[in-house]
Amino acid sequence: MTPAGVRKPASTMPKTFRVGSVSFLNAKPLIHHLESDPQIDLRLAVPSMLLDGLSAGRLDIALLPVIDYQRLSDARIVPSGGIGCDGPTLTVRIFSRKPIDQIETLACDPDSHTSVALARIILAECFSTCPQITELSRSGDDSDAMLLIGDKVVTQEPRGFTHQLDLGEAWKTFTAMPFVFAVWTTRAGIDLADLPQRLGIARENGLGALREIVSQHAAAHGWPENLAMKYLSENLKFDIGPAQLQAIHLFHDLAARHEIIPTSRPLILY
Repeated sequence: MTPAGVRKPASTMPKTFRVGSVSFLNAKPLIHHLESDPQIDLRLAVPSMLLDGLSAGRLDIALLPVIDYQRLSDARIVPSGGIGCDGPTLTVRIFSRKPIDQIETLACDPDSHTSVALARIILAECFSTCPQITELSRSGDDSDAMLLIGDKVVTQEPRGFTHQLDLGEAWKTFTAMPFVFAVWTTRAGIDLADLPQRLGIARENGLGALREIVSQHAAAHGWPENLAMKYLSENLKFDIGPAQLQAIHLFHDLAARHEIIPTSRPLILY
C-alpha cells in the first residue's frame, strides 16, 4: 500500500500497439520483423477488414488499402512503408474471356477495395468501358471477366480466359507514375510514439531478408520460390515517398471523378 502523500511511480510497462496487416506474401517484407516484437500485437486479415478494425478502435495502425483513407474522416498516413509497384504487379490482374475493351460484366474479388477501384478507373479511362461489377463467388462465375488479387492469382489462376490485364502495368502506362495499393494508416489522436520509426526499420530489415522470407513463407502461400523472390524483389515496391504520395492523390481524384468515392480530401501525414 502506498503511504499517504507519496505518489505511485508511473508504470514502466511499454505500450503494446495493435497493428493490422494483410496475410498475403506481399506484406511479409513489412511485417517479418514485427512478428516477434513483444510490443506489437500483430493482427492479420484480408484488406477489406482492416478499415473496420481501424474505424472501430480495435487497431492502432493498419496496412490500409489506400482507397479506404477516403472512407475514414480522421485517417492519417504514416509514410513508413506500404505495398506498391512501379509497373507490373503480377498479383492484381483482370482475366477476361473477351478483349478488355469489350468487357460488360466484371466479377471482383472482394478482398481489396483499392484493386476494385483501380480496375474501374483503368477500364473507364483506358478502355472506355464501365462494366457491371459483381462479387466473385467461390464456385465460379459466368461474367465476361474476373479481377483476382494476391496469392490466389498464382495459386488459382483461372483457365479459359485468353485476355489478361495487369493493373499495375496499366496504371504505369496511363500515368507514368508508381501505384500504391496499401499504406500504413492511423487515426488522428492516436499516439504511436516511436512506432513509425520502428516500422521503417522493420521494412529495411525485411528487404534485407527476402531470401529468408521466401524460404519460410513461399511454399505455405503456394508460390514457387524463384517466382516469389522475383515478385518481392522486382515487382513490388515498399517505400512511401513524394512520388508515391502524389500517385495516391491522383488515384483519389480519379476515384472521385468516377464516383467511386464522394470527394477526394487532401492527404494528411501523421
